[in-house]
Amino acid sequence: MVRFLCSSGALITSRNGRNYKLLEQAERELTSEGFEFMMYPVWYENWEEIATDVAAMDISVITFHVDKSVGELISRNEEGDREQARENFTINCRMAQMMGAKLLVLHLWGGMPSDRNIDVNIKEYARLRKIAEEYELLLTIEDVPCNQENPLKHMVALYKQYPDVTFTFDIRFAAFHGLVDQFLSKENAWMWQGAIKHIHIGDFAGESMDWGALRNCLHPGEGKIDFARLFNHLANVGYEGTVTVESTSVAEDGVMLTEKLNDTFAYLRRLEAESNKG
Repeated sequence: MVRFLCSSGALITSRNGRNYKLLEQAERELTSEGFEFMMYPVWYENWEEIATDVAAMDISVITFHVDKSVGELISRNEEGDREQARENFTINCRMAQMMGAKLLVLHLWGGMPSDRNIDVNIKEYARLRKIAEEYELLLTIEDVPCNQENPLKHMVALYKQYPDVTFTFDIRFAAFHGLVDQFLSKENAWMWQGAIKHIHIGDFAGESMDWGALRNCLHPGEGKIDFARLFNHLANVGYEGTVTVESTSVAEDGVMLTEKLNDTFAYLRRLEAESNKG
């Protein structure tokens, strides 16, 4: 059995002023089994207050998504960028620990520079993992979209250099690169034998490398991804980790669409049940 989580980023957006205190309402209304907390750059000024507030809420923060700008700074790699990335990453680790999370999701590369100097990003992984370990957190690297190569190639490179590396598999990102078949293939079975510790779910309606379509994180069934196939695969490999739904679920006026999210959780649980029967 997998554990279904909700990304705070699916509900807490600029549309509702990034009001993280809405998570208490979401906890009451959702059928998920906890949250993945998404960190935003605008929160660094009062990060300790936010972490303290969330820790005091009656919610379960299971995983923590590191601010995406950490990977963007590493990718840009101008003077002082890597030092700033480590400083920001450390704050993210402190927040995650205060909230009770045990697993971190990191975009190791990102932004316009993306993977243009991927060797720098891979080298930086070791430093960031050491910081995460100091806070008793498991660091996972996500298959973030690339504008030079593709994330699977970089994940293999990470694995060859750090055989105990762990990953978050985002099926929407895999679909963006046309890599779903490869990620689920026998050739990459090694990933599902302990390397993949966490999964992100959102649907994708575009063609391969359609950057415009990537802006919309759809609910399963609204795009082209075969989620029944994914859950059959998870059953076959015996995956029992966490799965976070990232599908955007907030109206234009900022109202959280928790009922829509609950429909998605029900749909995914049906797929899981059917896969386990088979």
